[in-house]
Amino acid sequence: MYLKNSKKIVIKIGSSLLVDKSKKIRLNWLAEFSKDIRQLLDQNKKIIIVSSGAIAIGCKKLNISKKNLKLDKSQAIASIGQIELMNLFSKTFSKNKINISQILLTLDDTEQRRRSMNAKRTFENLFEIGFVPIVNENDSTATTEIKYGDNDRLASRVAQISGADCLILLSDVDGLYTKNPKLTKNVKLIKEIKSIDKTIEKISTNSVSEHGTGGMKTKIDAAKICQLSGCFMAIANGLLERPIQQIMKKNNCTWFLPKISKLDARKKWIVGSVSPKGELIIDEGAKKALKKGKSLLAAGIKNVLGKFNKGDHVKIVDKNNKECARGLSSFSSDEINKIKGHHSSNIRELLGYIAKSEVIHKDDMVEI
Repeated sequence: MYLKNSKKIVIKIGSSLLVDKSKKIRLNWLAEFSKDIRQLLDQNKKIIIVSSGAIAIGCKKLNISKKNLKLDKSQAIASIGQIELMNLFSKTFSKNKINISQILLTLDDTEQRRRSMNAKRTFENLFEIGFVPIVNENDSTATTEIKYGDNDRLASRVAQISGADCLILLSDVDGLYTKNPKLTKNVKLIKEIKSIDKTIEKISTNSVSEHGTGGMKTKIDAAKICQLSGCFMAIANGLLERPIQQIMKKNNCTWFLPKISKLDARKKWIVGSVSPKGELIIDEGAKKALKKGKSLLAAGIKNVLGKFNKGDHVKIVDKNNKECARGLSSFSSDEINKIKGHHSSNIRELLGYIAKSEVIHKDDMVEI
């Protein structure tokens, strides 16, 4: 069971699950959903929630229709709805002793490596202190050019960045059918999809709910990202009470299986990066440690070439200028120049602030 074996799970909630057709907020549904989250946390699983609904809830508060809203007006309404949405989560989740935080992301935050790396670290730090991050697209500032336009693709990018094992897209349908169930009878639910071929593309429709901005096509786009990120993805019916529990018990949904492992996906992402911004020259001790799959520490760095920022792609070379590995740096070149050759326990004193102990974490590095 893919969900049961997953340690890090991203769950996306569509607008139609939070606001019904009569524009009422589905408080009972959210209360039951919070019980699902509590159950997952009790199983030591790390949870990220990607939620739509800011504009829909903003429209409800102002008693206006979402239809034909211009971008600048929808941005203002999103900023109003965002507070309402998070208050709703906070009030409901606190009853099950779930601590939440909010992360607002735009397309740039996930596409640019440095920003996506910062987001990844934020997720990790929130997990460490026992908080559940709730991610929203930053509708109040995002322009058309930098918007996802739907939260399915945003959720898949969040799953990719955070290194999630599984993404669940909660929608108003059980999954992907052989034909559109709203238009055709005698259709079958497709339980597993290993490869998204032309047939799958053809049967994915562009049906849009009243509050949502995406249909089945956006979910297929999200599945493609997940498959290449080593992440399982499910499309499941969120309208049910305790939807996550229903998946675990009945598994009545569509699962998309990853094409490569999570580690291979991460390495492919790093190697496929643009040309390295700088080089780190390391000693023999550090070189041996890298070969054993260890992270690169400041103590093993002899010299720094080039000028780069935190999150940039750098080369790691030995004293003979032979390339050993490539990776994403947790520090800028200026910072590494201050801490090179020193023990990790001295980093705080040398920089004057708390920072990571690894210059390049093993998960952000590929041996050449």
